[in-house]
Amino acid sequence: MKIVDVKFYPIKVRNNAKGGVYWFLLKLTTDSNVSGWGEVIWNAYDPGTLRRMVMDVAENYIIGESPFAIEKVFGKIYAKHCKMHTDLSTMGLISGFEIACWDIIGKETGQPVYNLLGGMVNERIRTYTYLYEKEDKIFCEDFWTMPEACAKRAREYVDMGFTAVKLDPMAPYLDSYAVHMPSRESLLRAERNIAGIREAVGENCDIIIGTHGQFTAAGAIRVAKCLEKYDPLWFEEPTPPENFPVLKKVSEATTIPIATGERLSTKYEFAPLLEQKSCDIFQLDLAGVGGILEAKKIASMCEAWHTQVTTHFWAGPVNFAAQIQLDACCPNFLIQEAIETMGSFGGFDRVMKKPFDWQEGYIIPSKEPGLGIELDEEKIQSYVVEDYDDQNILI
Repeated sequence: MKIVDVKFYPIKVRNNAKGGVYWFLLKLTTDSNVSGWGEVIWNAYDPGTLRRMVMDVAENYIIGESPFAIEKVFGKIYAKHCKMHTDLSTMGLISGFEIACWDIIGKETGQPVYNLLGGMVNERIRTYTYLYEKEDKIFCEDFWTMPEACAKRAREYVDMGFTAVKLDPMAPYLDSYAVHMPSRESLLRAERNIAGIREAVGENCDIIIGTHGQFTAAGAIRVAKCLEKYDPLWFEEPTPPENFPVLKKVSEATTIPIATGERLSTKYEFAPLLEQKSCDIFQLDLAGVGGILEAKKIASMCEAWHTQVTTHFWAGPVNFAAQIQLDACCPNFLIQEAIETMGSFGGFDRVMKKPFDWQEGYIIPSKEPGLGIELDEEKIQSYVVEDYDDQNILI
């Protein structure tokens, strides 16, 4: 079995940034006419440029290879194309191809991917959602600066069945291009926000503080001290991902568990994070970390250090489906990021023939082979874009 064809679909299915405005899907087909879907994230280029990058990697490393040759293909691209060093754009490409190969492998063997990686240990996948304005008329960063509205929406999510919700109470976070000390105004607003949410959801719902690496260590510690009384499940990316000792300084100064990792790639970047004991919960994004097998290796490393993993989600349905496959077979899995119930609100129903099975706060992993989803390629083609048509950089 050899891969003989690659198709790339940069698509836009919505206008607000719930998982990104644009998705970058690719499809591999073998000489036996078995197809698999992958997805690329962390793209900083326009669709035309990314298309040329995808096809360049495909022509040099993918076409003519067996989809079963995961280790070989990963190693060759990482050595020759990446020069044995990670960067998010290239790792996004590798991850997209690798996920598509696993989809093919599962279909060829008649097994869901999780059965090929050790088998199911989690029959129900606990999920959380970011807080989004109900009518989808307010951009998420603006919504998170509205404490009363956030508390009301959090309660609605609990009534839907969610047992955890997330927001960045220090928003807006895209206004500064450097780490900074939060203002007193933003600290007080964040505390009002989290206090209101805790009152609204009660004691049995987790609150996740989802910051985005925007603080100095001192600034992050001030945020943590303001919010730890509300018992958050974790404090996410309080400082940028590069400097683990700085992150450790934050971790040692608060009782809130620290989570990070969504912008890290490969086991090589996660290893020192584990060794230095810089965080408590490790975030993996399969469409950027190197793919399903690389994520499974990292999760196993974390298991050996008695730490848990959570899957970071910001993309389309293929990435989410791949993450569910990993969640199902990882003993140290904690919780899966979602966009509400992964249906119409995120736009997934526009390209999926069958929705994800979400039940009262949990995703039920599919028993279908491969990634367990079926996409409508005709509809996907109708959403293809050649360029970005707006200024929303949350791609």
